[in-house]
Amino acid sequence: MRTLGQGLKVSDQGLGCMGMSAWYGATDERESIATIHRALELGIVFLDTADVYGTGANEELVGRAIAGRRDEVVLATKFGNRWYEDGRRTIDGSPDYVRSAIDASLQRLDVEHVDLYYQHRVDANTPIEETVGAMAELVAAGKVKHIGLSEAGAETIRRAHAVHPITALQSEYSLWTRDPEGEILDTCRELGIGLVAYSPLGRGFLAGRFTSPDELDDGDFRKNHPRFQGENLEHNRKLVETVQELASEKNVTPAQVALAWVLSRGDDVVPIPGTKRRTYLEQNAAASQVELTEEDLQRLDALGNAAGDRYADMSSIGR
Repeated sequence: MRTLGQGLKVSDQGLGCMGMSAWYGATDERESIATIHRALELGIVFLDTADVYGTGANEELVGRAIAGRRDEVVLATKFGNRWYEDGRRTIDGSPDYVRSAIDASLQRLDVEHVDLYYQHRVDANTPIEETVGAMAELVAAGKVKHIGLSEAGAETIRRAHAVHPITALQSEYSLWTRDPEGEILDTCRELGIGLVAYSPLGRGFLAGRFTSPDELDDGDFRKNHPRFQGENLEHNRKLVETVQELASEKNVTPAQVALAWVLSRGDDVVPIPGTKRRTYLEQNAAASQVELTEEDLQRLDALGNAAGDRYADMSSIGR
């Protein structure tokens, strides 16, 4: 077990559930629910979803998977990416929306509370103090146990924490995405906030699960991801080769090496690799047993960041 801020205990790894419903190609609900059940059997009890994943469908799926097993789970969801019937999406951190969003999420999840509630992206048009103030009301009402932020900048984190203690910051963090290192991670540690690392496998690329976007299903958003295009792709393939070489030497998978690196960053860092298949889940879970030597870590640290932006539009990141 690992401990985030405010004493919230979670499993060494979590399970990112997004791909079970959205953006990563074809889905299979039966296999997805079986994957969640297998995670619980393996002691991976920290489940991550959001209201925007599948426009609510992912929360509903997670709710069905944990029915009758709520006490076994540390359940996290997010709000803030607001969608409309005409397909528009915007970022909304207004207090009224905070209150309505949690009620909708609780209904879809079919639970009375969530353990960790994140603002998915910071709303540039609503002061963070107002958003966090509304989230604090949810804690007082018993609908939320802990609150978090996602992809927030250091100054925003400080302002939010001054209103109500922040338990976790969720940000992309992996062997090829070191963005939180430095000011962000230093701020979190100063304030006692844990870091939840999403996409710790570089959206599957570090795991060697594809080498070209041409191999991905239609509808998979990675087909047009900046890191998987042109010269960026060629550069990033070379990074993965080093991971694969080390994995071969240690007789483990590349995914296990990549996850072991994130796990080595500190007991306050928790990766939440996403998968919708039991096979990959079991491989990921075994990464907790992989030991990386100082020489291994130095070799991996030398890789540096991937080429290309993390999103086609980075305007909402690090606010």
